Amino acid sequence: MSESALREAVDAIVADYPGLRVHGIVGDFTDDLGGLPGTAPRLVAFLGGTIGNLLPEERATFLASVRDVLHEGDWLLLGTDLVKAPGRLVQAYDDAAGVTAEFNRNVLRVLNRELGADFDVDAFEHVALWDDEREWIEMRLRATRAMEVTVPELGLDVAFAEGEEIRTEISAKFRRDKIESELDAGSFDLEAWWTDAQDRFAVSLARAR
Repeated sequence: MSESALREAVDAIVADYPGLRVHGIVGDFTDDLGGLPGTAPRLVAFLGGTIGNLLPEERATFLASVRDVLHEGDWLLLGTDLVKAPGRLVQAYDDAAGVTAEFNRNVLRVLNRELGADFDVDAFEHVALWDDEREWIEMRLRATRAMEVTVPELGLDVAFAEGEEIRTEISAKFRRDKIESELDAGSFDLEAWWTDAQDRFAVSLARAR
């Protein structure tokens, strides 16, 4: 999230809850949790299903880092996207309007802008696949022709064959037992579990031990 978006969010929260003290921090949640203000008892809210974009080992590291900044008895409120029918999931990540496809290809535009790369963005097509074993969606970009790409800032030259793919993102989906197991490994006890009426999404409340 950009600093300007964070400032707007802080202002909106203060406007809705004038008695609340809000302190915005621009940082990376994988590195900067130690800068969170406040004293016990505390609750860390990590919502929106973002944890699903982390690989299993990255999730373990993240949960450990959250536990490190909490005291025993503090809380973690965690949002997760739940496992659904594969066809429904793929459709959500490959929508007919092409919104997700453009979001995915924007990765290449950022590389071109920030690292001086020369990706032909239009030469890559969006692919969304369900991995049944890992229970996650993979978003990929598939080269529609053979090409060579240069990334000057990294001193990198990459040759793509037609049909070769770049994995740009994963989006893991969860079941309750998996969440409970990963929380337990991170020294949290699952205390409460809420879902919507159709069991599409979940919010879990865990206590640090």
